[in-house]
Amino acid sequence: MTNKERKEILKRLDNDEDYYGDFGKKYLSNSDISALLTNPLALGKPSEPRPAFLVGGYFHTAILEPDKLKKYKVIPSSTRNTKAYKEMSGGELCLLQHEVDAIELMTDKMLDNTVCKAMIRDANTEYELPSIKEIEGEMWKGKADIVNHNEKLVIDLKTTADITKFKWSASKYNYDSQAYIYSELFGYEMVFIVIDKNNHQLGIVDFSPEFYAKGQDKVQRAVESYRLFYKNDNFDPKQYFINKTL
Repeated sequence: MTNKERKEILKRLDNDEDYYGDFGKKYLSNSDISALLTNPLALGKPSEPRPAFLVGGYFHTAILEPDKLKKYKVIPSSTRNTKAYKEMSGGELCLLQHEVDAIELMTDKMLDNTVCKAMIRDANTEYELPSIKEIEGEMWKGKADIVNHNEKLVIDLKTTADITKFKWSASKYNYDSQAYIYSELFGYEMVFIVIDKNNHQLGIVDFSPEFYAKGQDKVQRAVESYRLFYKNDNFDPKQYFINKTL
């Protein structure tokens, strides 16, 4: 791949429609890890939109691209079960006003912390930056929340229901494979800035060599699964089954 070709690909991946659409699906990403390790036949199948993803997206936008907040539809309803919500949403998944209020409070809490703000608002940072690279023999993509070139860090913003249990969330939601993939894609170590959605406790989480190694192991197993299911002409997915002894 020439530098010109790479730049053209990254320019397209900078656009969310291309990144998440058919063009971007030519590349593996950390969001594919779960399917490849648990149900490879589900790779690439669209998932139902969930409020948690919508809330997380609004939080990221509020911190990184506040000028784009207008794209979100907000409804002054207490729940998504009310008649008012159903009429105003038009069948779309929309944010509730109290969710937006909570996100704005979390945004203020994070940016009021001088260390967090310095990491996020450093003069030499890039937001929502895409990258591609061959990792473990396959092409992968990623889009970093923040790349801080002065600190040489890839920074991801996370919300959590209980910051004291974030260690377990990191394994459950494949943050270890994300850390490994993104460190490969961007050439910097990865750090998470985490906020507890309930008590607004902040955390800055970096990772041990063992954590990166766990992530690399997941990526290697995901690649093996991907090659078996999608690159092996002699393999019939219909004959696949899980064999376990309990």
